[in-house]
Amino acid sequence: MAHEQRTAIVTGASKGIGAAIALRLAQDGHAVIANYASDEAGANEIADAIKKAGGQAIAVQGDISDPSCMPRLFDAAEQEFGSVDVLVNNAGIMRLGAVASTSDADFEAHCAVNIGGAFRGMREAANRLNAGGAIVSLSSSVVGLYQPTYGVYAATKAAVEAMSHVLAKELGPRGITVNAVAPGPVGTDLFLAGKPDTVIENIKKMNPFGRLGTPEDIAAAVSLLAGPDGHWISGQTLRANGGVI
Repeated sequence: MAHEQRTAIVTGASKGIGAAIALRLAQDGHAVIANYASDEAGANEIADAIKKAGGQAIAVQGDISDPSCMPRLFDAAEQEFGSVDVLVNNAGIMRLGAVASTSDADFEAHCAVNIGGAFRGMREAANRLNAGGAIVSLSSSVVGLYQPTYGVYAATKAAVEAMSHVLAKELGPRGITVNAVAPGPVGTDLFLAGKPDTVIENIKKMNPFGRLGTPEDIAAAVSLLAGPDGHWISGQTLRANGGVI
């Protein structure tokens, strides 16, 4: 790389998996754009933690379902840090329900955020990412498990995987890797909320390791794909789920 400072944009970085990814990439030496849609305090907390540890970070608001969001995130990164090397498409929504009872509004919201946000991130990165960079998008291990009530969510994540595989072939000549990471159940507040202890214990038993994943488990997988040790891995979906499937 001709430049010294690597910069990463992480969408949905105010909490959970996105926050862990932002912290890990900063630990790896990236300056970080910590994107958030509404949790300004959470994103600022992550940015402050990175700066206190000696890194560089800023929090930038933006709803990835808005077509203007991704250009603004790249503009902010270039103005603050010069250029962009890594994009992590992490932000997404999940509203569960049987296909028969899913409303048009919920279907369209899933498409706008999970597919549209990832697509516009990939498109912007394809035009503005430094040669030798990396795009990592979050899918889900429900693509493959195909559980009831996950129909629309799984469909949107399958689309993310398909776009990643195609874009990897398009950007390979510039040395840019494109991959997806598909977590299994992860012990975030969002995942745990409303689930009785018995349900959580049964989910743990489904995993050969006997536990839920952690945000740091997923951040480690993203770190590999975003860094030099993962540069011969492209066009892949890494199912970071402890062996569930």
